[in-house]
Amino acid sequence: MVKLDIISGPICPWCYIGKTLLDQALVQRPDHPFQIEWHPFQLNPDMPAEGMDRAEYLETKFGGKDGAIKAYAPVLDRAEAAGLSIDFAAIKRTPNTLDAHRLLHWAGIEECQERMAMALFQAYFEEGRDISDHETLADIADSLSMDGAMILRLLGSDSDREDIKARDAQFREMGISGVPTFIVGGQHAVPGCQPSEMWLKVIDEIRETAEG
Repeated sequence: MVKLDIISGPICPWCYIGKTLLDQALVQRPDHPFQIEWHPFQLNPDMPAEGMDRAEYLETKFGGKDGAIKAYAPVLDRAEAAGLSIDFAAIKRTPNTLDAHRLLHWAGIEECQERMAMALFQAYFEEGRDISDHETLADIADSLSMDGAMILRLLGSDSDREDIKARDAQFREMGISGVPTFIVGGQHAVPGCQPSEMWLKVIDEIRETAEG
């Protein structure tokens, strides 16, 4: 197996699209060599714990709604081409994502990290849910057969908070400033939202090298 580390944020639309395109390649290569692990990167590390009103966030980041529409137009085009339905209008708050990253870490321990990552993307981008809200996160955990009550207790504690922050900081120190970033085999960094064809080529090259 070849380790594929995915450095990502659950409110990063390019991460959602990029992972979807990777998945489309993996479906075409069901015997792919990848063992996938997700790692934390907060798009807004200084976001208040309670998050921020979406309109206020857009004003701060893009100078208002018109700037946001212009910035998000290519996102929506790529999402549609990938078969996704992103509904920015449904999002009422921009969350602090530390707790979502903690949940994704715990999902890894329970071997459902892949499904959790996609569930968080879908909850935020398609349903407009507040993924900083503990009840929401526990509900998502329940939907994947994790123990929602235990997740609520963990979220109410400081469990793994500093670890997630430290891992986030480590990637920034490595020079990663944007996500998604994919690291293949612990050596080759693949930045950004890559087309399925690129992933098919990578998988085929890994196979050929292994067979050679």
